[in-house]
Amino acid sequence: MSNKALGNQGETYAAEYLRRQGCRILTRNYRTKIGEIDIVADDHGTLVFIEVKTRRGMHYGTPAEAVHYRKQQKIVQTAHWYLREQNKENAHCRFDVLEIYAFGDLWQVNQIKNAFEA
Repeated sequence: MSNKALGNQGETYAAEYLRRQGCRILTRNYRTKIGEIDIVADDHGTLVFIEVKTRRGMHYGTPAEAVHYRKQQKIVQTAHWYLREQNKENAHCRFDVLEIYAFGDLWQVNQIKNAFEA
């Protein structure tokens, strides 16, 4: 399976996981000229911008370690664009990272809430 296919499967798994946690998925793969946000969800009144990182193993560190400062800044800027577009500038927001570990048929999720600040 290619990395792109693994990433797509990871995002689908993440969306299902979030739904089971009571979140409402608002959009997936929100793109602007600035960047992309994998999932935007409503978590009981909090608007959550979620970066999903899927890995087959730990050879290159944890998935969250791949969400470096520059990537965080792109996510924040894209989130501001989303908020303006949706007329939700005053919404309560947070930024999460969902680490998805794919070990064959076994999938594990680690949700890091408030992974970084705006």
